[in-house]
Amino acid sequence: MSARPKKSFGQHFLHDRRYIERIVSAVAPRAEDFVVEIGPGEGALTLPLLAAAGKLTAIELDTDLIPGLQARATAAGELHIIHADVLKVDFTALAHSHGVERLRLAGNLPYYISSPILFHCVEHAGAIKDMHFMLQKEVVERMASEPGSKVYGRLSVMLQLACRVEPLFTVPPEAFRPPPKVDSAVVRLVPLTPEERHDANHEHVYAIVKAAFAQRRKTLSNALKQLLDSDGIRRADVDPKARAETLAPADFVRLAKVYGGS
Repeated sequence: MSARPKKSFGQHFLHDRRYIERIVSAVAPRAEDFVVEIGPGEGALTLPLLAAAGKLTAIELDTDLIPGLQARATAAGELHIIHADVLKVDFTALAHSHGVERLRLAGNLPYYISSPILFHCVEHAGAIKDMHFMLQKEVVERMASEPGSKVYGRLSVMLQLACRVEPLFTVPPEAFRPPPKVDSAVVRLVPLTPEERHDANHEHVYAIVKAAFAQRRKTLSNALKQLLDSDGIRRADVDPKARAETLAPADFVRLAKVYGGS
């Protein structure tokens, strides 16, 4: 018996086998991988991922879904379900507790909290090998957008400073039950290596990016006036008259270093 999707959890259950197979193919789980699925729902992705990897950890908040999911998984492999809010799961500790260096994350993320989940995952990027998520198409476009784009913003910069962002394919509303009002898309995120990551203070970068994009039409000298004056912005080799949406992610790193006094 199918579960009734709950609006409070933003549930839209994927049911189209074609797209399920494409997602599983993109993840390509192997027996040696430690795969963690966020929000397994009724198990549309869980069961084929489990069959491919042999074992799987799933994070599910809805207690009503857990017994059925556990029962359906019995013949597919070893499923461990963590009943928790994903925003409270320490992925670094989860990896260490199972003796693995890095996790692989996958899931159909609830659209209403997709950005907080993405930022939470990025905080644990050092313990993550890759991520394959289905999100609202508009969000994926923002994640991958380049400077100068109308949708380039805080999400774009913060994710691109931590990961390589690769949009994979679009998923139409009719692939879900109930169908959402928007198109969805699958994206691959691969955390940067330690050598590729910036060396600025993360909190300083976040503060600069947040302030810069708080009012997009303002010049940096106005948007950042509580953090940096025009001379400070110039020391970062950035034009104080420029606007945030024209800056590359590396520009924000330099501004953060000046802000932090380095």
